[in-house]
Amino acid sequence: MAKTSTEYLPTIGIECHVQLATKTKLFAAVGNDARGAAPNTLISHICLGMPGALPVLNEKVVELASRMAFALGTKPQHYSMFERKHYFYPDLPKGYQISQLHQPIVVGGSVQIEVDGKTSSVSINRVQIEEDAGKNTHPSGKDYSLVDLNRAGTPLLEIVSEADMHSPAEAKAYVRELYLLVKYAGVSDADLYHGNMRFDVNVSVSKDPNKLGIRSETKNLNSFKSVEKAAEYEIKRQIEILEKGQKVVQETRGWDDAKQKTLSQRGKEEAHDYRYMPEPDIPPIELTKTYIDKIAAEMPALPDDWRKRLNSLGLNTSYIDTLLQAEVEDERFSYLALIEDNLSHPEIAKHLANWFVNVEIPLRQEHKASDDMKDSQRPDMYIQIYELAKANKLSSTNAKTLLSNLLIEGIKPENIEEYAQEQGYIQVSNESEIAKIVEEVIKENTQAAEDVKKGEIKAIGFLVGQVMQKSKGQANPQLAQELLKKQLKG
Repeated sequence: MAKTSTEYLPTIGIECHVQLATKTKLFAAVGNDARGAAPNTLISHICLGMPGALPVLNEKVVELASRMAFALGTKPQHYSMFERKHYFYPDLPKGYQISQLHQPIVVGGSVQIEVDGKTSSVSINRVQIEEDAGKNTHPSGKDYSLVDLNRAGTPLLEIVSEADMHSPAEAKAYVRELYLLVKYAGVSDADLYHGNMRFDVNVSVSKDPNKLGIRSETKNLNSFKSVEKAAEYEIKRQIEILEKGQKVVQETRGWDDAKQKTLSQRGKEEAHDYRYMPEPDIPPIELTKTYIDKIAAEMPALPDDWRKRLNSLGLNTSYIDTLLQAEVEDERFSYLALIEDNLSHPEIAKHLANWFVNVEIPLRQEHKASDDMKDSQRPDMYIQIYELAKANKLSSTNAKTLLSNLLIEGIKPENIEEYAQEQGYIQVSNESEIAKIVEEVIKENTQAAEDVKKGEIKAIGFLVGQVMQKSKGQANPQLAQELLKKQLKG
């Protein structure tokens, strides 16, 4: 009888390469943003490894790597050093990559994740500074390849997790949280589409929880979903191999997103295959306590800091996740800053959070919101609408509709109450006017009125709806309900 997949324990570890947000490369004064640049235009004698070319360490890289240490809940090492990792490939003209292995700038740390309401911690083995290689392209139908060295020498952080994950869902949660940490710490643009953040997923399965299986490494994934799907596929593939009595081969694999499957690329190299040696041209990095303390003092609020602040407003987890993600995806408009400015007034802050999640963020994701409104106008617009809703001049529905229209049009009237009045959004709270409508509704809906008199309170919702319809949505629904109860009781 075939073994079931539940008898196998999957184990997952992830290596993440993050392109640092510097203006220039790791060791050369050459532009670091290759997006849209013509091939082989962002290069120098240092990138090409010309004889006699001497690299000079970019100081900003050390600062950003140190920030990453604090984002992971640890500190940068006082002493770290570079090494040469030797391999031969067309996109690496020097024949070696400058990296860190034995004494990296960050050791330890962790990332907290939540899956299905359960919180767990993924430990970090190390974070090392290294340079990127170039890029090979293979024109369809041609018998040659092209090499673009624009990315050669681009500064990267390689963040290596421990093999602490045991499900595709955990792997996805980990890379998503790591993405947020990188963004909130200001370490990288983390542009997934352009490969500024890439994931290599190591997967193995074993029936013995104390012994790891043979692993595969699926390289260069650039989305949270592909990490999850690649892990799912590899777990299933490896179990099927073992069930046939065959052995899993340790290898490097690629991900075919169209086919949703991994493909074998090459045998996996071990560390000794790279012939690591100390880098002779770059001195070790030595950080003082003063330098490390200064970085710590300058750290911005991180995702967990924001979660605590937003939790204090009573927001649910999905709202908080939406706000955290939207803040870094649409960097022109800050949602969290406006909430933070009003944290001393929790009722206002909660209204803002709800309107962001239910109105503005969806509009911006659907590209329906105009970019014409100035950032400086948004706070006053939101506060004026809140004050109108607080005064019962705007129903909750009309407040959202008004806000939506202003965002789509990209206008912020000087006096929003006058504008809302002109557009018919202000609700009628004049008791005598609503009382007349209530009287008409009762006469026209005698059965529902009788049901309310008999104690069937649910019927009053129908009658309130009729009042709203007759008033074209302008009646204050709370006042309408009170007047209905009063008239029917009498």
